Amino acid sequence: MKRRAFLQASPKLNWVDEPTPIPSALTTIRIARRAMATKFEIVFPLGTHDAVPAAEDALDLIDELEDQLSVYRESSEISQLNANAATEAVVVEAGFFQLLERCAVLTRETDGAFDAATGSLVDCWGFSRREGRIPAPLEWAKARECSGFRHVILDSETRTVRYRKPGLRINFGGIGKGYALDRAADLLRTKWGIRSALLHGGGSSVYAMGMPPNDLRGWPIAIRHPTEETRHLATLYLKNQGLGTSAATFQFFEYKGKKYGHLLNPLSGRPAEGTASASCVANTAAEADALSTAMFVRGETWAKEYCQSRSHLTAVVLNDDEPSST
Repeated sequence: MKRRAFLQASPKLNWVDEPTPIPSALTTIRIARRAMATKFEIVFPLGTHDAVPAAEDALDLIDELEDQLSVYRESSEISQLNANAATEAVVVEAGFFQLLERCAVLTRETDGAFDAATGSLVDCWGFSRREGRIPAPLEWAKARECSGFRHVILDSETRTVRYRKPGLRINFGGIGKGYALDRAADLLRTKWGIRSALLHGGGSSVYAMGMPPNDLRGWPIAIRHPTEETRHLATLYLKNQGLGTSAATFQFFEYKGKKYGHLLNPLSGRPAEGTASASCVANTAAEADALSTAMFVRGETWAKEYCQSRSHLTAVVLNDDEPSST
């Protein structure tokens, strides 16, 4: 199998061809809880002071963020924003506004390959209900017309948000887990004084704090092959970095013999094609999540060029048409 790995020279990251497990000499404490429709887990080296209460505090914060960011909860701040921002300017919480600002920047920097304001398209393709379908042409055209962060107005002075298009819906599915991990890691650092831990949400969103004992390379994270459970594409060593992986391995539907994955291309309004898996390492888990989505949408060549101009990024991209075995 031919692997695509775009690596930047950095003393903080090493890449190897074959997966290396966490050293057997490292005994860990693992605390997990379900949130955002997946399992969030925090891993500490054995002997970490206050590991259990610190983890519970961090997981409580993730629960609070789900209450704020989930479009599946009518009372959430994002649901209220989606319901009202087309008719009035809506004041939002400070952290929430900063997340929206970051989404706007990432949309510009990726030329729209990552765009959180495509909830209407996600809905019309049925992926918000995990009931994928081919939308009717008129429904699809209307959803595309009211999608895109270009229709979102952010006023930093008043901390308000306004939508230019009725029907526009923001959905943080491509960045929410990473953002929650970043916030949880910051809490562990600032409130509990913890410097070494590994946090993940479902395995596809990861943030590594510091490094495990006796391993200056960082926390080893194996990137799984999207279709072959026993195989890995690479192992990356992370230290104060986030990792995001995007693939349509489980969420897809088939129509007339063609597979349609849940990751949409905001530029075409249709499911992205041509990429089997895209992983990105960045300084934060939120950025890594968003950029792995953009790389999945744009593919290998774009990902390589994007990383070459940004020394803090690393990506591993597997094309859809590459053979699955040597």
